Amino acid sequence: MQFPSLDKDQRRILQALRRLGSLSRSALAIELEMSATALTRLSRDLLSLGLIEEVPDNGAQGRGRPAVPLRLAAGGGYALGATAHRGMLDVALVDFTGTTIAAHHEATDPLDPQAFARRVRQLTHMLVDRHGLLGRRMLGIGIAVPGPSLSAAGDRWSVVDVLPGWRDAPLRDIFSTEMGWPLWIENDANAAAIAEFYLGGLIRDFSTLVVLLLGFGIGAGVITDGRLVRGQYGVAGEIGCLFPGHLPRPSPLDLLATLRADGCDLTSLADIDFADPAQTPTILRWLDRAAHQLETVCNTAFAWLDPGAIMLAGTLPPVILRGLADRLHSADLVTTVFQRRPPVRVSALRGSPITLGAALLPIHALSVDP
Repeated sequence: MQFPSLDKDQRRILQALRRLGSLSRSALAIELEMSATALTRLSRDLLSLGLIEEVPDNGAQGRGRPAVPLRLAAGGGYALGATAHRGMLDVALVDFTGTTIAAHHEATDPLDPQAFARRVRQLTHMLVDRHGLLGRRMLGIGIAVPGPSLSAAGDRWSVVDVLPGWRDAPLRDIFSTEMGWPLWIENDANAAAIAEFYLGGLIRDFSTLVVLLLGFGIGAGVITDGRLVRGQYGVAGEIGCLFPGHLPRPSPLDLLATLRADGCDLTSLADIDFADPAQTPTILRWLDRAAHQLETVCNTAFAWLDPGAIMLAGTLPPVILRGLADRLHSADLVTTVFQRRPPVRVSALRGSPITLGAALLPIHALSVDP
């Protein structure tokens, strides 16, 4: 089934239902400042496309015909997200509501783009077959890459060196040729921002947020008015340039290097353990320094964008992310009207926000104007 072609008002309906849950037609018309007649016509089209559905009658009794709420249809389409790290490949399959149907995580040798695309195609077919989705609408595949775009078109990326053959390669052509589905490629921090916006529940309360992703390095994803901010050249949020790699920086790899320099024999980020007495003193010192570095990031993001939330997310253990947040809450951060301070939070998502956000890219594309 083809990727649906929707007009602006149809997209507004989908986004409202994604934000508010089930609503009656009359309530939806009021929410969108739309006439009841127009709402009925548009919702009829979305029902026929299978993107929304009527909430089943719960048996309530009363006079007259009760209003039948509308909601997103889980079976309206499916999307897959994938991302590659050093020695690791992650995929996630989600339905149209954003609910995860399946996730797959495997260790691999470093993959070049062609080998990555082949393996993602194999996994996609496997998951679609396993979950009985053959013949159903595949909305597309989202790929998250660790590095900034080299062009506004997003066809070439400055991917980190540990992924062989990715930097400046024609990734869109390579992936499209191998996979054959609609394709979205996005920076990993932007993908994480999409995941936090939709799956973290922020869409219900905020239109603007900043996600600080402590992943391979450090980056930021920014959403304003429900849209990703990419900037003139596609590199908005590349805050890693504020912390040159040859100097101490608030990144997971920097913490790993600091622990190794202090004599801790660690091979990967997975070995970081706050409960290990040999690591605890080093981690505490690193937290103090990293939080101080992040103060400037939080202050400037707050002053420029007025976000409803500044989320800390990434590959660090949750206890370390909470340690950063606690220190930022205690720091002398800037304030604006009503003594508001940068609203720092820690991600509560289960699973990789990068991979989940990649899977949501085709769904997000159905919710915003092209």
